[in-house]
Amino acid sequence: MSSTLSLSDVKPGFANPVLDSQSTFRQVLDALCRPGSVRTLSLDDHPEGVGQAMGAIALTLFDYDTPIWMSEGSANEAVAQWLRFHCNCPMTSQPGEAAFALCTKPDQAPSLSSFAQGDTKYPDRSTTLIYEVDAITGGDTITLHGPGIESTVTIAPQGLPTDFWSQWDENAGQFQLGVDVLLTAGNQLLGLPRTSRRVAN
Repeated sequence: MSSTLSLSDVKPGFANPVLDSQSTFRQVLDALCRPGSVRTLSLDDHPEGVGQAMGAIALTLFDYDTPIWMSEGSANEAVAQWLRFHCNCPMTSQPGEAAFALCTKPDQAPSLSSFAQGDTKYPDRSTTLIYEVDAITGGDTITLHGPGIESTVTIAPQGLPTDFWSQWDENAGQFQLGVDVLLTAGNQLLGLPRTSRRVAN
């Protein structure tokens, strides 16, 4: 696979990089601070293989100091070139080295435990996973509780791996450690911080 593309083939980024990235950052932060709330992100143009919300998050959070891991479905040269051009971010083939992971086919992604979990001194040095799911609503209902949730909240994303929630129980049980997950579907975003725990049925 060629490592270079003509710049004419690279899709544009934000129309207004400063304002758009500031707006996206606030939405991402709010989604993580208020688990269960659905946010809408916009991006006029993006390469095939990433949705509007996933692309907007990438343009906002990725930079030269954030190694990126991509699942096989999104690991194509057009997406990689777009990320390198707009974000100057390095790519890694090792999930445990990634600051962020793009998973356009969540059922083909490694387990949550395969990614960087942080450590007791630097719990923030864990991977943030961005899953492109089939839909944010309409799936099996899951009830969550934890910081940022008043009592409980119910979510129902579609398209997660069949064992995702059992993996999540282990992830959420690590206290400070573990990964955070952002679920995207088109232009919609739902945050799953590691502090959110599933309510047993």
